[in-house]
Amino acid sequence: MMTFPPVEDQLALIRRGVEKIVPEDELRRKLEWSRDTGTPLRIKYGIDPTGIDLHLGHTVPMRKMRQFQQLGHQAVIIIGNYTAMVGDPSGRDETRARLTAEQVEANAQDYLRQVAKVIDLNIAEVHRNGDWFGRMSFARLLELCSKVTVAQLLTRDDFSRRFRQEQPIYLHECLYPLMQGWDSVEIRADIELGGTEQLYTFMLSRDLQKDQGLPLQIGVMSPILVGTDGVRRMGKSLGNYIGIAESPYEMAKKFMQLPDDVMRSYFELLTDLPLEEIEQILSGHPKTAKQRLARTIISEYHSGPAASEAIERWEKEISGGGLPEDIPVVGLERSLLQAGAMRAVDLLHALGLVASKSDSRRLIQQGGAKVGAEKRSISDIEEMIPVQTDLLVWAGKKKYCRVQLRD
Repeated sequence: MMTFPPVEDQLALIRRGVEKIVPEDELRRKLEWSRDTGTPLRIKYGIDPTGIDLHLGHTVPMRKMRQFQQLGHQAVIIIGNYTAMVGDPSGRDETRARLTAEQVEANAQDYLRQVAKVIDLNIAEVHRNGDWFGRMSFARLLELCSKVTVAQLLTRDDFSRRFRQEQPIYLHECLYPLMQGWDSVEIRADIELGGTEQLYTFMLSRDLQKDQGLPLQIGVMSPILVGTDGVRRMGKSLGNYIGIAESPYEMAKKFMQLPDDVMRSYFELLTDLPLEEIEQILSGHPKTAKQRLARTIISEYHSGPAASEAIERWEKEISGGGLPEDIPVVGLERSLLQAGAMRAVDLLHALGLVASKSDSRRLIQQGGAKVGAEKRSISDIEEMIPVQTDLLVWAGKKKYCRVQLRD
């Protein structure tokens, strides 16, 4: 018979960084039953292997899974090899592209290698939902479809929005929440982890479990992690992500660029530091807090020495004003030069260091434009800058390049 930490201690850990628990009043009863019977709760987390690069946003529910493992409960990972071929419509304004079985399995293998950086797969159950959906007869599928009405499906935000906007909703997409809910029946989930956008499916899972005479699962929903822009949810397509497989230095640079107001959520959702310690860190200088955040998270996905080296390099190259080791080279046509020189306002824009000439003017007027290894300031937008191959041009501290003249 297994022993578990006191229920209050478990609740404190489970509730950290969680936005919603549905229904919350049942959580304590499940934990008490688990303690009294010595039975681990079955914690479900589903992953559709539609891509292969995990970022910190993906790790939020995975870290919660690891916490459940540390409490003694059973992690159950669902690899959605069949749901991936349908495509999750959550938060979508259009139909997802469908993947082949071969693409899904290749992605699944890479996913598991990355997931192992967060969840202890040695003691986790890993299932592919094709194991049961692949055996399901058409008659059984029809019976399953009879459990959900079209009106219920249209209560989902994504479907209702697309319906109002007269965007197509394909029948196979309607099967997705049903399939995800049936996964909970198959593995007898006690708790399911995910984001707040999954509420509909979590509740549908409970309906399906009730219909099968099973105990009902609880949804533990994490907030959406905003990206490095501090506004939109972290996503690779938005370019505002920090990948767990990125180099320590690339991760460090991104951490040091984070807006100050996202620091609390990053500490709470992405680290195991005690909340009291987080408060102390955040009460100090933002730069020091970001370095601590970077060191803590990079150490987890790489190593402590790699994290220290990355931060030291950032201090030398970015903060301390030294020359970066990885200066990008940007080509510039000689024909754009006048007597071997170019107006400062035009040069920054031509090199792609600013989005517009208005930005270029503003940067120069604010003293953020510099040239040469010595970082000489450009003070006049009309200044003619002599341009040769290997000239260094700086647009603030974080954007720079080395010129390569082309004929």
